Amino acid sequence: MEKDTTKINAQNPLLGRLFELIQAHRPAFKQARPFERGIWLLLSELFTFARHSVTQGLVTLGETQYDWSAWYRLFSHPRYDSGRMSTIMLQETLQAVKLEEVYVVGIDGMLVPRNSQKMPGTSWWKALGTAAFRPGLARAQRFIHLCWLTGQEAGYSRAVPLQMIPAFPEKSVPAEVATCKDWEAALAGLAWVRQTLNQLGRQKQRILALVDGGFERTVAFWRQLPKGVILAGRTARSRVLYALPGDYAGRGRPRSYGERARKPAAWLKEKTGWKTSQVRVRGRWREMTYRIEGPYLRDGLLEQPVFLIVVRGMDRKVDGRRVKRDPAFYLVSACKQGQNWLFPLPEVELLSWLWQRWEMEVAHREMKSGFGLGDKQCWNKRSAVRAVQWSAWVYALLVLAGYRTWGLCQGPASPTAWWKGAGRWSFNTLWRAYRAALWGPADFRAVCQLTTNNWQDKQAWLAAFLNSAAGAARA
Repeated sequence: MEKDTTKINAQNPLLGRLFELIQAHRPAFKQARPFERGIWLLLSELFTFARHSVTQGLVTLGETQYDWSAWYRLFSHPRYDSGRMSTIMLQETLQAVKLEEVYVVGIDGMLVPRNSQKMPGTSWWKALGTAAFRPGLARAQRFIHLCWLTGQEAGYSRAVPLQMIPAFPEKSVPAEVATCKDWEAALAGLAWVRQTLNQLGRQKQRILALVDGGFERTVAFWRQLPKGVILAGRTARSRVLYALPGDYAGRGRPRSYGERARKPAAWLKEKTGWKTSQVRVRGRWREMTYRIEGPYLRDGLLEQPVFLIVVRGMDRKVDGRRVKRDPAFYLVSACKQGQNWLFPLPEVELLSWLWQRWEMEVAHREMKSGFGLGDKQCWNKRSAVRAVQWSAWVYALLVLAGYRTWGLCQGPASPTAWWKGAGRWSFNTLWRAYRAALWGPADFRAVCQLTTNNWQDKQAWLAAFLNSAAGAARA
């Protein structure tokens, strides 16, 4: 494998990076044959244009005349260690993160649609894509997506999945994993990141966790945060906050809370005290007007003060019309230095990272709609979970290899003359580059020529084209 990787790396850097990452995950597989089957299934994901099921992948590979049971046992039997794969993936991401930098992770809930009422882990959920005024029901599995966010480049970032943690409710169909709440699964993922970084000699590395409002409103989630984790999440405009209690004086029990602070939305009425900064977001500079207040305390959260970030709504023009963005409110965990509680990161840096949480939603859409996460028809208590985790791992390998090859904004040039390409490479560009590297075609050349207005010339051209096609089919 090492010898082949060197040869491929000289011919195509993208494939070289991919096979380097694949070889790094070899210790997660118990035997050589499951590892080889895993490589073939990984490559079949790039050339399967129907549903990304195991069967369609084997049809793509040409395995139509042999027994398929060994391929399915890759998910139903302990042929590989999924926890070891996640650890190796996190270790590989550290090549792009220095010790003095913050390690940024994103956490978000993710529903994997299913069509069965008997598949392990499934339960009833609000149907995705239904109208808010008339919601429907659908079967799905709930996972917690824990990802690493790459370093920013021209305001861009990418989400690389680290773990897909099952968070099945109590009323779900029994699976191999125990049921838990979403915030409990997210907390276990953060504890795993902290423990893995400690084992890799990065005890002093700080972690920035970006979450949505569903995790932020759970006080138990804040209370059990691992040491060295900075939590930042969107909060409600009516969140109740309290000032820190003053120095104790007199008799009786000391006060736990200070005076009640303003609600986040009340700060919008203030005319002074606002700051303005330029933040690079997806290739453009955004002028953000914000203020930071605190530190404050929340009900039931005495050990961890928080800071409040209020971002005013922004007006911008889209296609000649003015679009107004609503104000946003965030809570960020404070860091203690001596006897004081300080803001954990530079303000502009944290504001830019709050924008990048949207990359998780982009990854969700690509994995489920474009990459077929959840399409594999695995039905027992183990494979129903591991098949989803496998698809996320394959996606992470392909994206991380592209990031190591091109960065974020140095992808291959657009093959079209009418479009110069976007600020960063898209997922379609990445998949096309893999297919071109494995198929080995040259640059795009037109095979269709425009016909003339003369019908005789047109008839002769059509006859020659059909004869060529027939001859190629017989060959």
